[in-house]
This record gives sequence, structure tokens and C-alpha cells, in this order.
Amino acid sequence: MRLLGLPPGQDIIPGREGPLIRGERMENMNAFLLEYLPIIIFIGIAAVIGIALVVVPLLIAPSNPDPEKVSTYECGFNAFDDARMRFDVRFYLVSILFIIFDLEVAFLFPWSISLNELGPVGFWSMFVFLGILTIGFVYEWKKGALEWE
Repeated sequence: MRLLGLPPGQDIIPGREGPLIRGERMENMNAFLLEYLPIIIFIGIAAVIGIALVVVPLLIAPSNPDPEKVSTYECGFNAFDDARMRFDVRFYLVSILFIIFDLEVAFLFPWSISLNELGPVGFWSMFVFLGILTIGFVYEWKKGALEWE
């Protein structure tokens, strides 16, 4: 559809926001794409660095490993028994202890920052969460995970 008074090349195009003149739509599209230009540049630089960190060692690193370097080891000593041997339960208890404290710290920082907006429900729900973590901590303490021989 041709509208009188418009320069050649600018037509009316129906859009969601109402009819737009083709020149205006292109300007809006260019402004929209320019907002994402830093993100595209960042992704490009990250891809170049990632590829360089994989390719450069393949090109310049020496490839003459000695038998000691490629030998199998586990926890600093040679493998001497079946891989399905039993582990002490304290290894698992220490990992549970780490998860307890890691979760506690990960949730306490954002909770403390947004405490004013959460109100009493957010305040008491965090205390329920901390109570559950405390029960897990007391369980590990009773099992002797904190006392290593």
C-alpha cells in the first residue's frame, strides 16, 4: 500500500503495535540488535579463548609421558585391590557434612540480604530450614564423623 507524502522505499507495514513505516521499523530493529552487541562480542571472545586453550597445548606441549606418569593411582597410592572394596562410612559422613554447611551458607547470604522484603514467613521458614540442617549436623556428630582417627 502506497501512502502519499512518503519518500520512495517507505511503505506502511502492519505490525503488532500498529502500522509502522518500513524505515522506522528498520531503525528500531537496528537499535534492538545494538543492545545485544556486547553480549555477542563477549560470547565470541569466550569462544576464541576456549578454543585457543584447547588447541595451543595440543600444538606446543611435549608428548613423551614416562611410565610413572601414566600409571594408575588412587588417593596417592597404587591400586592394590578390587575397585569394589568397601569404604569407611566416615567418608560419606564427611561429604554429608560438607553439603550441610555448603547449603547453609548458600541460602543464608541471600536470605540475610532480602530479610526486610520476606517478612515473618520468610524469617520463620529459614529457621525451619536451619533446624533441619542442625538435625543433620547432630546426627553426624553422634555418628563420630567429626572425630577422625
